[in-house]
Amino acid sequence: MASNHLYLVDGSGYIFRAYHRLPPLTNKHGQPAGAVYGFTTMMWKLVEELHAADGPTHMAVIFDASSKTFRNDMYDQYKAHRPPPPEDLVPQFPMIRDATRAFSLPCIEEEGLEADDIIACYAKAALEADWKVTIVSSDKDLMQLIEPGRLDLFDTMNNRRLGREHVLEKFGVEPGQLGDVLALMGDAVDNVPGVPGVGPKTASELIQTYGDLEAVLAAAPCIKKPKLSQNLIEHADNARLSRELVLKGLPREPLQEFLMHQGFRSLLTKLGGEEASAALPARVEDAIPFNHKNYETVITEADLDRWIAEAHAAGVVALDTETDDVDCIRANLVGISL
Repeated sequence: MASNHLYLVDGSGYIFRAYHRLPPLTNKHGQPAGAVYGFTTMMWKLVEELHAADGPTHMAVIFDASSKTFRNDMYDQYKAHRPPPPEDLVPQFPMIRDATRAFSLPCIEEEGLEADDIIACYAKAALEADWKVTIVSSDKDLMQLIEPGRLDLFDTMNNRRLGREHVLEKFGVEPGQLGDVLALMGDAVDNVPGVPGVGPKTASELIQTYGDLEAVLAAAPCIKKPKLSQNLIEHADNARLSRELVLKGLPREPLQEFLMHQGFRSLLTKLGGEEASAALPARVEDAIPFNHKNYETVITEADLDRWIAEAHAAGVVALDTETDDVDCIRANLVGISL
């Protein structure tokens, strides 16, 4: 049996790419629909390409639910300089969700979390179940999640896979060290402060030399470049804050609420929320005694045709899946009950 391969699409990134790449368009109802058309075209192309290649067994599209997240509580200037979405784009958001569902794909979003956080959560859950994961995005924050042979990124704009080699070539560090580089250099797009005077090259050299952010800050007084040393000392708190703002892994409080809402018991425990995990209702109810007299195993086409005919005659039929595990991530389909 082929191994499971989960694709997680950064839907919010798709929206803004679609909006800016096309001129304003309206649908037959006179509603603005340029972003909807562009998004649908991009999804269509992605689905066709993945179907023809070594594509996903599972796929979901992830969106930002709102502009305010837990990071704004940590740092009120986070993304504060960004203007609100264009007026003609806002009414297209629900239609883009509808377009996603029209592809029979789930669209996932959660108040207080960015799409990156949700992608990280689902990626970790899939990896824990020994699935392969591909994140459809070229976002540098998500590159921190790369694990050779297990998790990569797919950059659809350039039609290329991004793995460990890409991170090493672009940033000079391992994927697991990328967050420290991003914390030092900051991010003008997201208004992440970083350390003044530290760009990508210097940040990479510092992490290559000292190993991680805390080691760099500890060594700051000994660094021979006076201005760099001074900036690292004076802006150490900003560097640590920036490390929290870039995708570090799993934000605790909002993520705990999300995991409880999804019923992800094992991930709640990994997060340290044993009490919250224990508070979730048990997923397996007490077994009901089985009545073998009213049970029939269908193993021939003739028997199946008879059951289908009876269902047509009755006008209604109930379906249930039979699996080898109660965990929806690990379960394999072994039968269908009528």
